[in-house]
Amino acid sequence: MVDTVSFIRTDEQVMLADTVGEFLASSADLDRVRDASLTADPYFSDVWQGLAEMGLIGLAIDEQYGGAGYGFEELAVVFEELGAMVTPVPLLSAVMASTAIAEAGTEGQKADLLPRITSGETIATLAVFEEAHDDGSAVPTTTAVSGEEGWVLKGTKRFVTDASNADCFVVSAKSSSGVGLFLVWRDIEGVEVLPTSSLDATRPLGQLDLDHATVPHDAYLGDAPNPGAIVRALDAGVVAMASEQVGGTRACLEASVDYAKTRYQFGRPIGSFQAVKHMCANMLVALEHARSVAWHAAATFDNHEESLISVPLAKSVCSDAFLKVAGDNIQVHGGIGFTWEHDAHLYFKRAKADSLLLGSVASYRDRLADAIGI
Repeated sequence: MVDTVSFIRTDEQVMLADTVGEFLASSADLDRVRDASLTADPYFSDVWQGLAEMGLIGLAIDEQYGGAGYGFEELAVVFEELGAMVTPVPLLSAVMASTAIAEAGTEGQKADLLPRITSGETIATLAVFEEAHDDGSAVPTTTAVSGEEGWVLKGTKRFVTDASNADCFVVSAKSSSGVGLFLVWRDIEGVEVLPTSSLDATRPLGQLDLDHATVPHDAYLGDAPNPGAIVRALDAGVVAMASEQVGGTRACLEASVDYAKTRYQFGRPIGSFQAVKHMCANMLVALEHARSVAWHAAATFDNHEESLISVPLAKSVCSDAFLKVAGDNIQVHGGIGFTWEHDAHLYFKRAKADSLLLGSVASYRDRLADAIGI
């Protein structure tokens, strides 16, 4: 069993949260996020560079590869602040891609790629999904055939996060020896990236088409099949996204409470009405439940036995909490909450999209049931 998990942040973690929160408030406020969501490319390159300069992109990457060498708890702190501002930066993609490279790559591959991801120089993402309702760990139909000039990849990957801005794709493919991961650079012949319509405009998705794309022999991570690295990378994404969902849930609760204090009906603030008070109280309960589950998943991510339970539990609880609280936030605000000009729709769309991203909640509940023997 894992050592006892402390659910109280250290002074350093509190300082990290304050620093990231202040940085985002000054550079990625919600007015800017809303404006960016109306464009074809909502990527905040200046914010991304700022995160790189603060060393936050490689927060959980080993120091020998240019990272800070911290754990997923510190990474969770950063993602909560990003989620509170629904910030359009490709950190979730970077975490999944770097985890896959760290798990499957050779020392040479890690030494070459991870420092470039950490510095923000290279935007990398994970490309493993092929069907709308798979969990990313299924045997892919994308194939990799070894030839004289390298590996020839053919297939289609869907729902690739931040595909429009990615320089490098970590792609799962089936070879004669098994399922492995391959590095595919955007600018090689036979690679086409197509935008995909997404409910959440602040997190662009794309489709990666590989039409006999030839990559070098050393683009095969570890030069060996490693389906376990795919699961590990997806789990890293789930844990990071759970904290992001906590941040969004927190922001929705704060917005509801603030509005309930200042919106008057019948000469009284609507927060004095029992129905609104109870709704806000239930939102707080959902937030605290999600926060504890997300933190536990981050703290136990490196413990295989515990993570078998904590990761799918985080996906299930945090997705449901965010979606419910984001919907209640709209209800508290009434008619104005339904308008495009209000921030509430940014959180509701993010919540709904997150509940499906990286696999459905139902698939993770099935996985949780298997882990505890139900």
